[in-house]
Amino acid sequence: MKYIFVTGGVMSGLGKGITAASIGRILKNRGYQVTAIKIDPYLNIDAGTMNPAQHGEVFVLSDGGEVDLDLGNYERFLDIELTRNHNITTGKIYKSVIEKERRGDFLGGTVQIIPHITDEIKACIARSAEEFENNGYKAEVCLVEVGGTVGDIESMPFLEAVRQMRGELPAHDTALLHVTLVPADTMGDLKTKPTQHSVKALRELGLRPDIIVCRSDRVLPMHSRRKISEFCDVPLNAVVSAADASDIYHVPMELEKEGAANVVLDLLDLEKRGVDAEWYRTVTEDYTNRVTIGIVTKYGIEDVYLSIKEALKHAGRTLSAEVQIKWLDAETYEPAELAELDGVLIPGGFGQRGVSGKVTAIRYARENQIPFLGICLGFQMAVVEFARDVLGYEDAISEEFGEGTQVIALLPEQENVTKLGGTMRLGSYPVDVVEGTRAWDLYQKTSITERHRHRYEVNPEYIEELKENGLVFSGMNGNRMEILELPSHPFFFATQFHPEFRSRPTRASPPYIGFVKACMEYKNQEHQ
Repeated sequence: MKYIFVTGGVMSGLGKGITAASIGRILKNRGYQVTAIKIDPYLNIDAGTMNPAQHGEVFVLSDGGEVDLDLGNYERFLDIELTRNHNITTGKIYKSVIEKERRGDFLGGTVQIIPHITDEIKACIARSAEEFENNGYKAEVCLVEVGGTVGDIESMPFLEAVRQMRGELPAHDTALLHVTLVPADTMGDLKTKPTQHSVKALRELGLRPDIIVCRSDRVLPMHSRRKISEFCDVPLNAVVSAADASDIYHVPMELEKEGAANVVLDLLDLEKRGVDAEWYRTVTEDYTNRVTIGIVTKYGIEDVYLSIKEALKHAGRTLSAEVQIKWLDAETYEPAELAELDGVLIPGGFGQRGVSGKVTAIRYARENQIPFLGICLGFQMAVVEFARDVLGYEDAISEEFGEGTQVIALLPEQENVTKLGGTMRLGSYPVDVVEGTRAWDLYQKTSITERHRHRYEVNPEYIEELKENGLVFSGMNGNRMEILELPSHPFFFATQFHPEFRSRPTRASPPYIGFVKACMEYKNQEHQ
């Protein structure tokens, strides 16, 4: 196993995850099997209970792991399926060590950060590098992204573990890639001093970067590269410019142009194979159409809906349509704004705030024949809207939000749950698709598997009444409703699951393809 450790300096949010995923894509395009691990230094066990407005999207893996959004980027870039163990947190590490101490595994010895915590980190990295959901997939290279910024107290044990691994493994089995910011001053000149200080902080921890990836708003000039090379003791060809890109899927190509591939291959003593350019061709094809889709949000942060944004992009690329997103705050948007859209998407979420605006948007889309896609909470609110405006239950609501005609009810297995973390219906579950429905047209299968994250479902007491009045449930898991649609509508489709989590640039999600295609048709009809 070869390891590429990715650290960050100067500031957080530089794009370490995209950089790591892009390096992985470069290697994958040369025929190497790649996996990835994200280290998050926070004390949470996982991302499941974290505020999405602060931390971004909670990405759900096939095994039900609630993880950092960077693992979503790894799955999309590398087209692999990871497990919950590929997201290592301080909480997981300390919990494991404390449980061992309570069992007496340390034979009365004093439990310390070094060696016990660092040994646990190294063991977790080694185990996770070998672990895969994909049968027959054995990784040759493992990317290990250390979250946070060099100098953070929280990340110190992880960086020490990286230092130890680099000393214990053969020289060509590890590489350290450091991502830094090269900002511009008020005169517009790019400044290398923050990078120099960041590398100095890294070296004080016993780590020397092999590659420095410099994030900036433009390509780094040669004199700046030379300065970084000289002051940071890194070869000139290993100072890689990573200027802002118009599309994250173009970043691997930009790093290719910078010669990053050869640097990495030399460091890891890997054969320089030919490049399969099919992935690059897919992500750079020109658009011939454009649609505008409104996403009715309640969190106001685009990163909360990252997988939805990417799934729309993947579907648009498949159909040669550029998808422009209009973000509508569920509490403040004006109904007139809906008339300007080619489609309406209601995403998932928790809590009552903004629900009224979501229901209003669903009713508008249903009555005005505008393409509609509902995801998770969007699925549940589509049932609520139908019960209110078609069945006549004016007080129709979800049990999550209080009293009324509760057409959405708590899952039976959730009734005695008291803890929030990791207790929802999570991960991949099979769904039976009814032939002759839109769902079957999209999937072309009678059995599919999709990822879930919810506590509530359609109340079984109202299913028959909903069906008798025209709502079709075209996907089920036993007696649990998973997909709904309206045959009388051009495209009114909603899923209890999150199809966006399995969408890839080269393998777009069927519901998103159907939705974007319907938006294109709607736009063409509007302009005839």
